[in-house]
Amino acid sequence: MKFVIVGFGRVGMRTARILRSEGHEVVVIDRDGAKTDRARDEGFTVVQGDGSDESILAQVGLDDADAVAGLTGDLNTNFSVCVIGNAHDCRTVLRVSEEVSDELYEKYSTDVDEIIYPERVGAAGAKTALMGGDFNVLADLTEALSVASVTIPDGSPVIGDRVVELSLPGDARVYAHGRADESMTVPLPQTRIEAGDSIAVMSDPDVLDDVRAQLRGESAAA
Repeated sequence: MKFVIVGFGRVGMRTARILRSEGHEVVVIDRDGAKTDRARDEGFTVVQGDGSDESILAQVGLDDADAVAGLTGDLNTNFSVCVIGNAHDCRTVLRVSEEVSDELYEKYSTDVDEIIYPERVGAAGAKTALMGGDFNVLADLTEALSVASVTIPDGSPVIGDRVVELSLPGDARVYAHGRADESMTVPLPQTRIEAGDSIAVMSDPDVLDDVRAQLRGESAAA
């Protein structure tokens, strides 16, 4: 798959590295020369310029891209990236800050496919650690890991278990949990799993199928 990452800061850099490690084509756009030099030194295809400028995005061939992400620290730039991506039938991911208002969130959520809050994830991880949880979210998000969301079906053997007590293959780790039709958050230590819940996990790509099978109560693929 082909992904376009606008912004090669902390979030964009990690995202680009993970995608490339999994064999995907990644194109990086950033207006900062130092950041584009770094991305180029790491072997990425790079365009230096304002990612909210359609002529810059046109240089990367959006028509054959699967998804585009606005991951800069500027909300307006990120939103413009997603609007342009939508026009080219790309999946769009918008990075926002914790301070975004409910009104703005509602506006943006109708125009993009996914919204991410890097700062909120970090804060949630810190809160959970303080309360006795064991979910080191940011430190464990490395090139060697993949993430996936699994819906827990009726009859799953993990129903009734506390989320923090799950023992998964290959040191896989749960980093978020949500009830049916609710947003996913970092679970509290007392949270127990119910049918219909969603479980978000990080794991080595080689054991991800085994993790899914265990959570669903299925036989792992041979």
